[in-house]
Amino acid sequence: MATYDFIFDGLGLRDWCGGETSSGLSSMADLLGATSGEPEAVSAWDTPFPSLDALHEACDAIPQSRALTLGLERGFLDIKDALKVVVDPLTQPLSWALENALWVMQSVPWWIMIPLLMLIVYLVGRSFKLVGLVAAAFCFLAFVDYYDYTMQTLAIIFVCAIICVLLGVPIGIAMSRSDRVQRSMIPILDMLQTLPPFVYLIPLIFLFSVTEPKLYGIAIILYAIVPVVRLTDLGIRLVDRDVIEAADAFGMTKRQKLFGVQIPLALPNIMAGVNQTIMMSLAMVVIASLVSAPGLGVLVLRGIRNLELGVGLLSGLGIVLLAIILDRVTKAALARINAQQPH
Repeated sequence: MATYDFIFDGLGLRDWCGGETSSGLSSMADLLGATSGEPEAVSAWDTPFPSLDALHEACDAIPQSRALTLGLERGFLDIKDALKVVVDPLTQPLSWALENALWVMQSVPWWIMIPLLMLIVYLVGRSFKLVGLVAAAFCFLAFVDYYDYTMQTLAIIFVCAIICVLLGVPIGIAMSRSDRVQRSMIPILDMLQTLPPFVYLIPLIFLFSVTEPKLYGIAIILYAIVPVVRLTDLGIRLVDRDVIEAADAFGMTKRQKLFGVQIPLALPNIMAGVNQTIMMSLAMVVIASLVSAPGLGVLVLRGIRNLELGVGLLSGLGIVLLAIILDRVTKAALARINAQQPH
């Protein structure tokens, strides 16, 4: 006898459920109870929650939880082709950007690329210590033959971080200028921030081929865009009201206030969001190696699959060095911005 037979019997729904009372022989205890003529009573302590599966034991007309997941899967597959017709052209530029960035980073010789990266770091941070750190890290990775993998990872982060900034900053500005937009965006951002990274890959695998760079590019962007959106919104909202009132007194338009007052004053917060976005992009690049994303994540995955301890540890060290470099460079840029802010 199923636990919740009494509900359907009491409501007179037994015919709707399928006629006879469910035998409920789903466990050894029920089977022994049936053979002995005395059904096994379920104590209040062991009473299961009235879930779909528990109710299905009492009433065959109630679907099982597996039917729900299959329904979601079939529903997604039914709209997959129509969705792909819309999404595929919109995301194709992302594939081109990733392919070209990967080609450039791997085609340029190391004796040009490493000095070029050192020059960029110096222009951003104005620190010879930071330049020395970058040179030492890249020379070490090149020395252990991980240079190409490192350049692939850097190319992916470069493209995805730029797209996150280009999309995230305008969304953050829109949220800061409208409470309604902020209220509608916060649940979406909360979902993107709390969704496990692997879940991002599941629907994308059905939409795109594993060989398309947009597959892992979209996953990285969705995972990493949240900080720059939130901190752009927060930074603009934290601008001193007295400054805004002074701008209004000078007769500034909304556009002039935004680009001349609010964004410059919010720039430290925006740069902090960019820093976090870059760090999250790097974390997702490793996970995206499961769907053919190139870079150091491939070596980490190889170390796990083949139990190659040295490969896993050394590639992990490469990711740590890359994370330190990116973090130090963005923080150096943020420090320069803070130093230029009026006090």
